Amino acid sequence: MGYEIQVTIDSESPHEQAKWWATALGWQVEPSDGEFIKGLVEAGHARQEDTAVFEGNLVWKMGAAIGDPDTPGSPRVLFQEVPETKTVKNRLHFDIRVGEERESVAQQLEAAGASILHRGQVGPSTWITMTDPEGNEFCVS
Repeated sequence: MGYEIQVTIDSESPHEQAKWWATALGWQVEPSDGEFIKGLVEAGHARQEDTAVFEGNLVWKMGAAIGDPDTPGSPRVLFQEVPETKTVKNRLHFDIRVGEERESVAQQLEAAGASILHRGQVGPSTWITMTDPEGNEFCVS
């Protein structure tokens, strides 16, 4: 039996990144249970400084996750807070596979804060290399 995986991405602003990527992929940000978090803080099992308020909701400061609502149990993506900024090229990246909608999807993502780095083609494979708002590379193919 194989293992399940979760993709974890280091982030300066994990809640902003989770929101951006959920929109980009048509996924959903996993909901946060603010009352549960508040109860843990009040009981001394967590610290107030481990929490934040994001869009009016109490959340864990260190991270936020997204998942595909149409495919329960599929790998989730966790954005976790790290103190350093991105400084080098990614060794792993997402390919968003949209087929002939490639240009229109790239334009939508660019309008939402992504940047286009370049367009590429090898044989029948065509893609647009982009970066998300924190500079992480991904391709639209």
